[in-house]
Amino acid sequence: MELQFLTIEEFNDLLQQWKDETIKISKHELDDLDETLMTLQDITYERNTRRIDDYEPMHALQLNGSGTIETDADDAQSLPTSVYEIPLEDNSLYEFDGQQFLLSTSRGVYKIEKG
Repeated sequence: MELQFLTIEEFNDLLQQWKDETIKISKHELDDLDETLMTLQDITYERNTRRIDDYEPMHALQLNGSGTIETDADDAQSLPTSVYEIPLEDNSLYEFDGQQFLLSTSRGVYKIEKG
């Protein structure tokens, strides 16, 4: 199946169907790759109206659940909190191919798939 571009609402509706599933989140940022495995318990959004500069996102997608994170050092650690936050921008791209979500921002690309 080919990638389909989604609105944030369509992205949210499809991702909500993955609650209680184990998901893998891969973050590619510059030359850095982090992978997180988590049991998705809830999906929330945060609006940051008190941001200091443009580096802080206005909105963030929060994937809530417990899990582990692996870095380039092949060192698995528990998530420091039960929230994985993805900064959202006005020009973020949301894509889905039936198997995985791709969320692209100016800072990096996040891939969300079932674990």
